[in-house]
Amino acid sequence: MAEPGLAVRRRSRLGSARKRGRAPAQPGAVCSPVARKRPSSGGEGPVGEAPCSDGSEEDLFGGYDSFYGNDSLLAQVADMEHRCLQGSDTDGKAAGDIVLGNPQSGVHQDDPSASGNTAVPKADREGALQVNENDLVGGNQELSESLLEDLPSSQLLYFESMGEPSGCRVSPGSERRSKPVNSSLDKINSPSPFYPDAGAKNGPNDFPSDSKCDLLKPESLKDHLKSTMTGNAKAQTLQVSKAKQLKEALLSEEICVAERATEASFVDIGPFYGLPSKVKDLFRQLRGIERLYAWQHDCLMLESLQQRKNLIYSLPTSGGKTLVAEIIILQELLCRQRDVLMILPYVAIVQEKVRGLSSFGIELGFLVEEYAGSKGRFPPIKRRTKKSLYIATIEKGHALVNSLIETERIDDLGLVVVDELHMLGEGSRGAMLEISLAKILYTSKNTQIIGMSATLNNVGDLQKFLQAEYYTNNFRPVKLKEYVKIRDTIYAVDGSTENGFTFARLLDFKYSSTLEKADPDHIIALVTEVIPQYSCLIFCPTKKNCENVASMVCRYLKKEFKAHRETEKQALLKNLKDIGNGSVCPVLKQTIPFGVAYHHSGLTNDERKSIEEAYSSGVLCLLACTATLAAGVNLPARRVILRAPYVAKDFLKKNQYKQMIGRAGRAGIDSAGESILIAQEKDKHLVQDLVNSPLENCYSNLLLELTKGIQSLLLSLVGLKIAVTHEEVENFMCSTLLGVQQQLLSKEKSLSEVIKDGLENLIKKGLLKGRLSEKDHNSQCTLTITPLGKATYKGSIDLAYCNLLYRELKKGLEGLILESNLHLLYLATPYDLTSSCSPDWMIYLRQFNQLSAAEQKVADIVGVPESFITKKASGQAIRKNVDGAVVNRLYLSLVLYTLLKETNIWSVSERFNMSRGYVQNLLSSAASFTSCVLHFCEELEEFWVYKALLAELTKRLTYCVKTELIPLMEVAGVLEARAKQLYNAGYKTLAHLANANPEDLVKRIEHLSRRQAKQIVSSAKMLLSEKAEALQEEVEELFKVPADIPRTC
Repeated sequence: MAEPGLAVRRRSRLGSARKRGRAPAQPGAVCSPVARKRPSSGGEGPVGEAPCSDGSEEDLFGGYDSFYGNDSLLAQVADMEHRCLQGSDTDGKAAGDIVLGNPQSGVHQDDPSASGNTAVPKADREGALQVNENDLVGGNQELSESLLEDLPSSQLLYFESMGEPSGCRVSPGSERRSKPVNSSLDKINSPSPFYPDAGAKNGPNDFPSDSKCDLLKPESLKDHLKSTMTGNAKAQTLQVSKAKQLKEALLSEEICVAERATEASFVDIGPFYGLPSKVKDLFRQLRGIERLYAWQHDCLMLESLQQRKNLIYSLPTSGGKTLVAEIIILQELLCRQRDVLMILPYVAIVQEKVRGLSSFGIELGFLVEEYAGSKGRFPPIKRRTKKSLYIATIEKGHALVNSLIETERIDDLGLVVVDELHMLGEGSRGAMLEISLAKILYTSKNTQIIGMSATLNNVGDLQKFLQAEYYTNNFRPVKLKEYVKIRDTIYAVDGSTENGFTFARLLDFKYSSTLEKADPDHIIALVTEVIPQYSCLIFCPTKKNCENVASMVCRYLKKEFKAHRETEKQALLKNLKDIGNGSVCPVLKQTIPFGVAYHHSGLTNDERKSIEEAYSSGVLCLLACTATLAAGVNLPARRVILRAPYVAKDFLKKNQYKQMIGRAGRAGIDSAGESILIAQEKDKHLVQDLVNSPLENCYSNLLLELTKGIQSLLLSLVGLKIAVTHEEVENFMCSTLLGVQQQLLSKEKSLSEVIKDGLENLIKKGLLKGRLSEKDHNSQCTLTITPLGKATYKGSIDLAYCNLLYRELKKGLEGLILESNLHLLYLATPYDLTSSCSPDWMIYLRQFNQLSAAEQKVADIVGVPESFITKKASGQAIRKNVDGAVVNRLYLSLVLYTLLKETNIWSVSERFNMSRGYVQNLLSSAASFTSCVLHFCEELEEFWVYKALLAELTKRLTYCVKTELIPLMEVAGVLEARAKQLYNAGYKTLAHLANANPEDLVKRIEHLSRRQAKQIVSSAKMLLSEKAEALQEEVEELFKVPADIPRTC
């Protein structure tokens, strides 16, 4: 038996030469009786030849059977082989038999009388011999294990290939890796050199058992090992530089990782793009989609997607981009069994998508989790069996990515899908999106990124940033015709002409002198060509203009318009009245009977949702709206009218123009869509440039948005330990969009200097610790994050306000007034809304006087004395300096304080003379910011007292309803008005909704469609499932046996 721990050592040719001159082994040496060392005639004499060796070749073993001067290894291999072969029974089918068959004769069958542990190896299609490792070893398990430990890797590969069953499938990657081994084995294992007539043999009985050893002698296992090692020893070593070797090793590792990710992860579970047929049925039932467009099929079959490469794809609005993304998401969740993050631009779109995909999750067994506003858990729960689809806004998506990196779970994220990828170039939100994607690219090699947009131009930069392939198509399900109206003439947009326009027609509508004055742009003529039979959208520059246009159109419409779906319009008005607790906007009260309404951020969420549903169902045929509708929920129209080429006071951008006109044409309803841009003569040349110009380029905003951009990125890089030196940070920055575009964007300073300035600024603010060398920017000095810095990035606090927030929270500890929640609300009021607030001083004073003495003390503590408010209200001069931002922030706190007491947006907006939409936005912003402040406080031990207080305040601000309605409002898409309806109908808990019959809901709840009822039930089931999973996780964690339990020896 071989000595324990013995290993085959590789020696140089010089060592081998020395060995040839040695004396025979000492008597004490370990030697097998079966295969003793061959005699040698002195140091330089000829060496005895092995039976199969070529006499012309020099024997590098020098009389020994192994490189280390000991003949035990090969002798034991030969001994083992000999004993295995001798142990065969008379019919040639016992354990250890090697069956030599005709390569064309098929698979040999086992003898039923053979031992239960015995399997006769089969001849594969190439004719290579197969040896079962267990049979080879037989009763000598210990011996074989010891021997195998002593073998080099090349010989282990030989054993593995010999022991592989012929029926075993190997992956393409492993097949490629094993090809060099197999090719050499083919020469050894092929029976033809040994048996010219092997083709005539038909079974194991053709070879008597006692002749098998003789037949194998020309190339025994021992001789094969020896000849292989001889070849290895004689092989010339190529002189390759170390750098090249390292580069090749790195490339090889990356290829292996890619192969493993591609081959091992995807499991085809059905005929619908690898998905079960049930998915196709669900798209038909829930979406009405019978078949995919040709481009969608082509895109899903792209080789880049099969290879899990990142992908950017771009098509016109309404082309069906989202469906492709959803199929890819389902493939990741069901076939690869990995989590997915979907990033969407707005809260309303997130909620709509959660509602839409919850039904799929319930039917297909995955979870849909909402990350928007104050919702979302950080880090997310690591699920036992089900996979999660995280649907998030840009801000929440960024926080989610940070938490996954921090907990080393970023590789759990198999796919990230980004809708409206062009938002990379839009302000602070674009900077945050870029940061999220750059971190994913840098920290995870297994996460695929898919980006889609209708408006992309400089795709090359985005491809380089995302390391992505690109697919584009001009497909639109409904043809779009673009027009421009100047005075009473309508021109068709035609890029082939010199000025870009061709005459189309004159407006044919008789205007009275009165109507001409009221409607100089002929909007009534344009809308009456399509409504009420078809739908129409009018995009207006401002919110006030939306209301004015809707009112003006209704004043001059004929009374016949009122008769169209009159009953449903009255039901809509009643619903709006219920939402407003008896109040309805005067403009909507006037316009809805004509099938007309306005849509902008001045509406509450409930009002906006009701109007969108009425428009989608055809009850409303005309909406006057702002540009935000173009990027929000999908509300297509037969005709889209652009009231003017402006958004507020800014001239329209090409991207905005494309988004707006993309709403024209409803697939499956309209044969064509039309867009008409109304322009004045003075803007004619600007409009010509607009319609014929290319889309705007997408540029990084990391430099423009300092505190929310590059400084925020640098802070989190150090905090997450992604990069902790100047050099590492610079390497990371090269992988951002800013790094790709640095020649265009950072002209005054180099990227290295920008990074150095940013890091120094963070050190100065007390968010980082460390020192940067003045002379050497690439200093290896390690940077560390301070507790304040960690709280800032984990709370997603704007760096412009983090120190101020810390000081105010610290000051609050000295005397936090808890008689009411006013003081806490002040600390949770968003800083960035103060600049847009213009207090009405009489209202300010009146609200201040209604506060209790303790609440008035809050104003003194934060720095707003009563005398200041009084003097402002009376118009007196102010001598004492008071911080205007603090004054405005306290005013907004009073709005929130009143809102939490009354829970009625209508009454509060009237009391403070603010629009309902502004109050609603203040409420949702405050809920989100309070959640951020809570995470900020959780990282600072000194603020422990705030944790419970802020957790409860976040919940109250998120829902701002009576306590009993909160469980219902947790369901995606259920707002206050709907929650009241459900509660009054007896659906009082989440369980009630999850187990409700959609048909019963339709009957019991007014203005609820069957589709909406199904979505509500699915969303409730999904939420209930999430909560049950979370509790199960908690139970399992409690019963989990710790790995580090102290044990006695």
